[in-house]
Amino acid sequence: MSIPNKKIVDQNQRSAKGHTTTKVTIAPNPAQGNNPLFTKENYKWMLIGLVVLILGFFLMAGGKSADPNVFNDNEIYGFQRITLAPILIIAGLVIEIYAIMKRQHA
Repeated sequence: MSIPNKKIVDQNQRSAKGHTTTKVTIAPNPAQGNNPLFTKENYKWMLIGLVVLILGFFLMAGGKSADPNVFNDNEIYGFQRITLAPILIIAGLVIEIYAIMKRQHA
């Protein structure tokens, strides 16, 4: 059994009747240190990526016409929905991948 950042410590003890009992405790492993999975900088980049993703989805939303019998090409197939919003969504995903994969400096 492997416990990250922990070290298993065995302590053998003799009882009053002469039986040997083993007490197992889990203590922090000083060799590995206390390294969190993500740092403050990782979370900052994750938040930036989330904001870019939300902005992309917000720009892609909408398109309701005042008159349901009228189809407006410019409203549905405009630059904002067809080009800008997908670019922002992909950029947000790339930022999220960067934030997760970014290594902390020792």
